[in-house]
Amino acid sequence: MKFKVIYFILIVLAVSCQKKSSKVTSINGTWESLGSGWILQIQDSTQYSLFDITTISCLPKRQAPLNEILKNLSLKSDTLSLTKGVISYKFTKTDTLPSLCNQIITEQKKKDVLYNFEVFSKTLEDHYIFDDLNDINLQEIYQEQKQKLKSNPTDLNLYKTLEETLEIINDNHAFLEASTEVQALVDELDKNEVQNPSNKQLQEYGDFQIAHMVAENHMVENMTKDSWLINWGEMENNIGFIQVKSMWLYADLDLSESLVKELGYVDAYIKTFHEINEGTYIESEVAGVNKIMNMVMNDLKNTTSIIIDLRFNGGGQDAVSFEILKRFNEKTRQIASSKLKYKDGFSPNAPIYLSASDKAYTNPVFVITSQQTGSASEAFSIGTMSLPHIKRIGMPTQGALSTALEKKLPNGWTFSISNEIYSDNNGSFYENIGVPVDYQIAYPEDRQTFFRSVADNLDADKKQILNAIEQLKNK
Repeated sequence: MKFKVIYFILIVLAVSCQKKSSKVTSINGTWESLGSGWILQIQDSTQYSLFDITTISCLPKRQAPLNEILKNLSLKSDTLSLTKGVISYKFTKTDTLPSLCNQIITEQKKKDVLYNFEVFSKTLEDHYIFDDLNDINLQEIYQEQKQKLKSNPTDLNLYKTLEETLEIINDNHAFLEASTEVQALVDELDKNEVQNPSNKQLQEYGDFQIAHMVAENHMVENMTKDSWLINWGEMENNIGFIQVKSMWLYADLDLSESLVKELGYVDAYIKTFHEINEGTYIESEVAGVNKIMNMVMNDLKNTTSIIIDLRFNGGGQDAVSFEILKRFNEKTRQIASSKLKYKDGFSPNAPIYLSASDKAYTNPVFVITSQQTGSASEAFSIGTMSLPHIKRIGMPTQGALSTALEKKLPNGWTFSISNEIYSDNNGSFYENIGVPVDYQIAYPEDRQTFFRSVADNLDADKKQILNAIEQLKNK
């Protein structure tokens, strides 16, 4: 997660002829990440392989020509950095590829339910960072869940056990996706669950649906063009309005029409970006949002102030967030820092910088957030804390700021957990509690209750926002 991909030059350090240097002079070889459970192997400066590793497993993650990631690599002393989006992952050199990575896993073992559970559990043990914050004892949970699974070691029960475990640890970025066959069984079970009849009479809204209703109502002049993810225009009194619905889906991935027809747009998008290098994909996201924001800021450059509505934005890529936020930043500045869980402590604390715009908008800006403002949109919110002309109104954000560390199990299932502490410049972090606001509007915490409260009286919602701005101006 970083505001832009930084292009690094590989530095070759001179070796003293009088005394053998301890500094690494080549990127070739085997490297171990500080906090992500990855092994990176670079061969002959032409090929690279990336592995997910635990003490009991080593699973291939990606193998491709080195040129795919070369511009995102930087060698300094004995540390190799790999930049993906706004995070620069650190690696140190190891002597050899771990023996586990050379072992062939049989198809039978790949499908073994208990082995998959053990790999999952080891990953939690090594990387889940909020066990203390959430008062979680991972060893106790491991023993209890293992006993449940041993009594009925089926794929469906494995899914239920892993899903339940992720719920128990209360991870805001937890995610689990099984095989198509198992996912179909799970979906069928969900359909058969008895629903509360009283809820059937209540209107339910999607994030994009309610966002569209708000944008249509609140703007007196809608300037939106060539975009379904960002709406913009003007409200009364020359106030600009920007509504950002998502921090992803901006990349031009040249999706196959047949794939979109088969899976739907979003699932086809996800499948396609998982097939390319993550760094390349994030660059495409940034390029896509950059084009839109060029139009947005040109259209709103003469406004006296701007409102940015992130209330219905569940997140995406931090690099997208910072590409938007930099339009309001006149100089490069540190806005946050992050560290990953690593062994019994943490990886080195890494500062996060926001780049500048030579045409930065420095009039008053008001960012609206809610409990539904999550992940990358929270990175946007924490970034505004360092910009003096920006104030936040609404409710504190969701409290899911950590990077989602995505892993794959031997059976091919994928899951993610939180492994990062993301802090503001004062060292405060807002996991679970959310990024605070400068002026509070009491939105309901429940998602649909909140959406309905807005939809049922859009004019009242608009009035609340404008009133909050007036109150902040008068302080």
